[in-house]
Amino acid sequence: MAYFRITLLRSGIGLPFKTRGVLTALGLKKRMRTVYQPITQSTAGMIMKVKELVDVEEVEERSTQKQMREARKPDPGFWVERK
Repeated sequence: MAYFRITLLRSGIGLPFKTRGVLTALGLKKRMRTVYQPITQSTAGMIMKVKELVDVEEVEERSTQKQMREARKPDPGFWVERK
């Protein structure tokens, strides 16, 4: 099953109540938070309402919290050859 990976890039502060309600319905509460929603017409409609605030990608499967944390971790820049 395919999913939308939705990341909130801009805050909903100062926006109309309906727009903030759409963000809440999508599960987005904080900036830079990522959620996965199944691809449906209703989800696509909600994304279109807040398209200026979010980044959307289509992915085949969800990532776990541990996988997302590992993907954000930078390369250490060095390797220990011997102890």
